[in-house]
Amino acid sequence: MASAKTAAKKATPKSKGRKAKGSSSNAAAKAFRNTLVVVESPAKAKTIKKYLGSGYTVKASVGHIMDLPKSKIGVDIENGFEPVYEVIKGKQKVVTELRAAAKNADRVLLATDPDREGEAIAWHVKQQIARGVPAQRVLFNEITKKAIQEAIQKPLELNRDMYDAQQARRVLDRLVGYQISPILWTKVRRGLSAGRVQSVAVRLVVDREKEIAAFVPVEYWSIEADLKAALPPQFRAKLIKLDGEKIELGSQEVTQPLVEELRKLPFTVQSVQKKERRRNAPAPFITSKLQQEAANRLGFSAKKTMTLAQRLYEGVELGDEGQVALITYMRTDSVRLSPEAVGAAREYVQAKFGKEYLPAEPVQFKTKKSAQDAHEAIRPTSAEYEPASVQKHLDRDMFRLYELIWNRFIACQMVP
Repeated sequence: MASAKTAAKKATPKSKGRKAKGSSSNAAAKAFRNTLVVVESPAKAKTIKKYLGSGYTVKASVGHIMDLPKSKIGVDIENGFEPVYEVIKGKQKVVTELRAAAKNADRVLLATDPDREGEAIAWHVKQQIARGVPAQRVLFNEITKKAIQEAIQKPLELNRDMYDAQQARRVLDRLVGYQISPILWTKVRRGLSAGRVQSVAVRLVVDREKEIAAFVPVEYWSIEADLKAALPPQFRAKLIKLDGEKIELGSQEVTQPLVEELRKLPFTVQSVQKKERRRNAPAPFITSKLQQEAANRLGFSAKKTMTLAQRLYEGVELGDEGQVALITYMRTDSVRLSPEAVGAAREYVQAKFGKEYLPAEPVQFKTKKSAQDAHEAIRPTSAEYEPASVQKHLDRDMFRLYELIWNRFIACQMVP
């Protein structure tokens, strides 16, 4: 039946780059009797300690230990925007413990997260505790025994560029937000903050609202018909062309006569097309795609997704195995996978599903040119930890997120 529808720059750090130490460094590493390794979280410290054994002390900074003061702007605008850092209130005890541990160490290895924030934490920890003790950076994308031990054997210099990038962001946050936030407290709600991100977001919202306000509505109509075929099911057709020309229906006066005329006419099938559609498996997760998929499938907020992913990355208790990290670093914009990971996924697919589900060659994904490509895609650390085998050790939401990451990783190496 046919129908009609209407719609209407300065800093105290001195190092300028990151240089890997060669074999002489590896040999020197063996000479250290006691190494202090500093990470960000206690959970990660526990996992890493298990892989390093004796001769290593692993301590956590529990996030940042230094920041701009809360009581003042903390940026000397008249002298090159020099930031003024101080130990965060409540972190003095952590700093004291780290200093005590550093006194008994031959060297300090800074193993904070492999991003700008982690680099800033590493710089500040070095400033506060590594006085007279050699301090270097170690980086790893996954908290596994192999990755940890390889990183320890190849320590790096701290990256000044990464530190400066984080510092610039922090200073910009303060310059933009320090004077605007109090206005929000009085006009909207106390506790709100304005910064480099929020301010731009507000501008986008305002611009969009102006577009909406300036929008001129245009009336349009469509004609659809519910049709029965010789073979079910019933389907819906939409009027697209009239006498071979594309039709535009701008009013009820034009549309209604056409509806009445169509009701009197027979409907015939002119042609039938059959097509095969092949859907390739999507790429493994990057941070934004993980957040989107977790929101769509699991109903998680971005904050909840990242909190659960952080726990999966740092490690969870797996019974007799102790603390085990289940996924790689969860802040990434790259779909790149290591050859070892691809090989493990292909072996799993062949063993679990059969050769017919395995492509002849490994599936490769292209990372966007604008991506930093600093870390691999988000994936399980090992194909040994199937979701079902670790489910009893995870709470419900953590299991659901891990299963989402697992399935995406395995599927990316399967046939369309």
